[in-house]
Amino acid sequence: MQYKVALRQTDEGYSVSCPALPGCWSQGQTEEEALENIQDAIREYLDVLDLNLLDAEVREVEIAV
Repeated sequence: MQYKVALRQTDEGYSVSCPALPGCWSQGQTEEEALENIQDAIREYLDVLDLNLLDAEVREVEIAV
């Protein structure tokens, strides 16, 4: 899967978030480190999402925009 991320340079390095996954963010001292860290954060976020949906009926819907 591919996700768009928002990367911002800060005084401490880089901050990065994934707008499609609310609350999913990370940071790093370099751009490369921040991008590696957000990949880990996205994987962990999706793992938790899967655990929370174990007893739910899940459907896929198509939405035209």
